[in-house]
Formats: sequence, structure tokens, C-alpha cells
Amino acid sequence: MTASRGRTGRPPLTEERKAAIRLEIAGAAVDLFITQGVAATTGEQIGQAVGVSARTVWRYFPTKESCVRPLLTTGVDTIATALRRWSPGRPLQDAFDHLWTTDVLLPGPDVGALLRLARTEPGLRAVWLQTHDEAEPVFSRALAERAGLPADDVRPAVWAAMLNAALRAAVEHHAYRTAGPDTGSAAARADLVSTVRTALAVAATGIA
Repeated sequence: MTASRGRTGRPPLTEERKAAIRLEIAGAAVDLFITQGVAATTGEQIGQAVGVSARTVWRYFPTKESCVRPLLTTGVDTIATALRRWSPGRPLQDAFDHLWTTDVLLPGPDVGALLRLARTEPGLRAVWLQTHDEAEPVFSRALAERAGLPADDVRPAVWAAMLNAALRAAVEHHAYRTAGPDTGSAAARADLVSTVRTALAVAATGIA
């Protein structure tokens, strides 16, 4: 009787490694989109930039525009956690104090450049709006949990919509006003923090 052969070939990728590959692809796609434009960028070029095949790129993403999605969804779960821990009586913007010095809540210069490009690239704009559309129910559940309300209550849904719109408007407002070599400077980051805090304060006037 012969012994059964073990599985050969490469071991399966862990979820952490898959996430890392997605992020690498996203970074390469953004760089290429910014330097040569979306239309001139191919899946083959994106794959070559990170050392994978075009087939691998398409295994992770359905379109080249969707390759940037991991850069746009970073922080959604962290924001939801902060909302659940938001203490009654505290301003909404203060609920994120522990995140202002990290890259979790505040997008980097590459995202700002991507948003400026998305103003004239419908495919990128669609991905940006889709990420916010998918984040909204996550925020709604967090706000419902905080308020002790059932998940199907309309109030958390409205609060989440206001919060979501405030975050999107703030990041876009900052991105559209800043460009050039100073986008990653301390001054630019301080402006982004101030813009996001102001937007959250405005939204919070309608969030109990």
C-alpha cells in the first residue's frame, strides 16, 4: 500500500497577506493613475509595479479603477468603534481625538491626489462614492448600538448619513484646495484635521 501524497505547490495565502497584496496593488494603481492617467494605465502595468501578473490583479479587483478601493476604505471599522465609544455629552469631533495623529482616520496625500483626479474620472468617482455608500450601514449600526436603539430605527440611519456626508465633504474640500509638493506637510495635515473637525461639528448639531 502506498502512502498518500501530501498537497504540493505553494501554501495558501493568509488573509493578512491577501490584504497586503490588495494594498500594494492599490498603491501602484494610484501612482500610475496620477503619473500617466487612468486611460493609459493597464492591468499589466499595475501588476508589474508590484511583481504580480495581470491575472492576479483581476483576481482581486474587477476593474482597474476598483484597484484603489483599499486606500479608500481604511478606517471604516475604526471609526465605527469610536462611535460606539462616543460618550454622551461629548462633542462628536472629540470622539476621534485619539485618531487624529494616525493614518487611520486621515487619508494621505495620495488619496488627495486621487480625489482630485476623480473629479474628471467617472470610474474613480464611482468607486469613491461606493465606499461611502457601503460605510454608511456600518456607521448606522454603531450609532444604534450607542443609543440603545434597534437596528431598524430610522434615526441612526439619518445620523449615519449626516456623519458619512460630513466626512466625505471634508476630505474632498481639503483635497480640492491643496495640491503640489506641500500636500504631505504638517501644515496640510493640520488643515485636514481642522476641516474634518469642523465638518463633524456641523453634522453633530443634528445627531443626538
